[in-house]
Order: sequence, then C-alpha cells, then structure tokens
Amino acid sequence: MKIFAISDLHLSTNTNKPMDVFGGNWVGYMDKIRADWQEKVSDDDLVLIGGDISWAMNLEDAQKDIQSLVDLKGKKIFIKGNHDYWWSGIGRVRDILPENFYALQNDCIRFDGVVICGSRCWSVPGAPDFNEQDRKIYLRETERLKLSLSAANKIKQEGDKLLALIHYPPFNVRREDTLFTEIFENNGVDSVIYGHLHGKTVRADKLVIKNGVKYYLTSCDQVDNKLTEIIL
Repeated sequence: MKIFAISDLHLSTNTNKPMDVFGGNWVGYMDKIRADWQEKVSDDDLVLIGGDISWAMNLEDAQKDIQSLVDLKGKKIFIKGNHDYWWSGIGRVRDILPENFYALQNDCIRFDGVVICGSRCWSVPGAPDFNEQDRKIYLRETERLKLSLSAANKIKQEGDKLLALIHYPPFNVRREDTLFTEIFENNGVDSVIYGHLHGKTVRADKLVIKNGVKYYLTSCDQVDNKLTEIIL
C-alpha cells in the first residue's frame, strides 16, 4: 500500500467557478491531476485530499463533484477546507460518500498499519493579518486537533505510522512553533499533509522536516498538479 496526497481540487462540475482565472497553472489542471493519479495509484493505495474539495454551496452539488472522482483508483480520504461550505455535519457528509471514500473531522481512521487523523486547523500567530478573532478560532481548532490525536492514540497499534491530514499550514513562513506543531510532536506524528496556499508568491517548501516531523505542502498548483507520495 502506497500513500499519496493532494489538496485544493476546487471541483465545480455544477458551479460556474473556473479556476483558470487564477493563472496558467490552473488551465486543464484536473485533467493533469487525473492522468497523474491513474498512472501512480493502485486500488489498494490511499489518496489523502487536504480540503477545499468543492466550490459547491450545498451537499447535493458537492455530491456531484465527489462522484466525478469515483473512477479514480484508490481509497480517498477527505478533510474539510475553508471553502467547503457544503460540509455541514460529518454524519450527513458520510451519508453521501461513495464506496472507498472517507471523511475525517476531528477523528481518525486506520488502514493496514497507518493511522490517519484529521482536523481543518486555522491560521496561526505570525501569519498575515492574524487578529483576535483568528486567535479564538486557532485555540478552538487546537482543541479539535487534540480530539483527533486522542482518537488516533486509542486505535494506534505497535509499529503503526501516524499521519495528520489538515487544511491550513501548521506554521507561519518563519516555521515558528505553534500549538499545532507542538501537538504533532507530543503525539509522535510522523507526517503532516496540508494545503491552502496558492499562487506564485507562496513562500513555502513542498517538504519541511521540523523536529522530526515531515510536513508536506500539497496544494495542487504548488505541486504541478501531481500527487505527492508520502514516504513512511
């Protein structure tokens, strides 16, 4: 079993929100992702999708976007992004998912020696325009992340690898410690997958190793619309 990741698909099969208005790297991006996906992934593999899945505003339209991924190989694991407005209530989300699709929200799932936990997270101190309202949400998301790791530690078996799937970057551009990074380190997380960052002005490396934890940036426009393999 291999593990791959990508984020920020921004699907819009039923919504007029073409991504190519954001630059040339978005022209035909889903065709590129699909071709790379089918070349790399087998049915036994996992593909982690780090949020901003669909532009849909309601569950019915999001279901159509998700359905467009059914023919792609592997088991797909989702986390909520800041633009996933259709994602309201984890039970309702799970009810519409096809076979071999999984949604995480402050909890975890285990596959063949790998435990994947997940929470959306939020902007962190030192990020641009971080304000008091952001701080309140940041602290709330910290508690949700703790819930996810607590669940993961209950099902984790000896020798298992522990991965965290989030949406927001867990540190600022200076890679300073945050409550998120402290939680990952204190719980023995091996790798963290995140997205959210877009555009030519992004100052971030695709892989950062900080205090023994691997952090993978997987926003599709930042990884040339190709899946990133997560090395265990």
